Amino acid sequence: MGKILANDGIAQSGIDALEKEGFEVVTTKVAQEQLIHFINENNIKALLVRSATEARKPLIDACPDLELIGRGGVGMDNIDVEYAKSKGVHIINTPAASSASVAELVFAHLFSGVRFLHDSNRNMPLDGDSKFKQLKKSYAGGIELRGKTLGLIGFGRIGQATAKIALGLGMKVLFNDKFVPNATLDVPFFDGQSLQFALQNSSMDQVLQNSDFISVHVPAQKTYVLGKKEFESMKTGAGIINASRGGVIDEVALIDALESEKIAFAGLDVFESEPNPEIRILMHPKISLTPHIGAATKEAQERIGTELATQIIQLLK
Repeated sequence: MGKILANDGIAQSGIDALEKEGFEVVTTKVAQEQLIHFINENNIKALLVRSATEARKPLIDACPDLELIGRGGVGMDNIDVEYAKSKGVHIINTPAASSASVAELVFAHLFSGVRFLHDSNRNMPLDGDSKFKQLKKSYAGGIELRGKTLGLIGFGRIGQATAKIALGLGMKVLFNDKFVPNATLDVPFFDGQSLQFALQNSSMDQVLQNSDFISVHVPAQKTYVLGKKEFESMKTGAGIINASRGGVIDEVALIDALESEKIAFAGLDVFESEPNPEIRILMHPKISLTPHIGAATKEAQERIGTELATQIIQLLK
């Protein structure tokens, strides 16, 4: 049927589905500079990537037999999408597969921020036995999420998945999105019951001024979505989460806002200078940190594998 190179790996669910249909799946990790040679040498029909491997114009030109490029995940900033399409190459991604995983990570950072877990986990191993009472006192001013307002900038699939968790926790949700005027969310529970919530788009100013916490859910941008001006508009003591793309938050302005106590804490899964985040960000006691793991759950990777396989079978068989 044809060979598929899953250069950044693919879940077993995807391999099984593809092999069942007669495809051969290669999971060798090929270095970027050897990729063109490997694809041509091994007659690869489809290249699957996550965020590590790039599929740019030179690769597309040099590999005429490549029929499909797939991204396991949402953002396609590592693929020259329009150019590939102009050359007749199929481009696929899996926009729905990781929404719930990213949304849960947003809340991991939120809970961590409001209860200082990220800092407590740094200091307890060092001073927990000698300064227990001081630490208890310094982390005693936590707040609850219930009843607070979560502002979402960007209300696509991940923004909406994040909103559902917020609603389940008893939070109020505001959102701003250029393309989504309003939305009805269905929040399902374990026993088959579900509740519907109708939400209206708010202006950026309304979201900034009225939210206790802001989470950003936008694709890669040319300019900052949150910078000095936006931080000044926010409530004093607000928290900020970014599990979308590095470069949507001005990190220098963020540090200033944390230092001046305008912003209480931040949770970052993505960074402007990824994969080498700035030392001032990494060392800051008010920032909860993860290394771009939003979509990295077993469940999401299984869904991504299955979803890629389904699309490949439709397009290439």
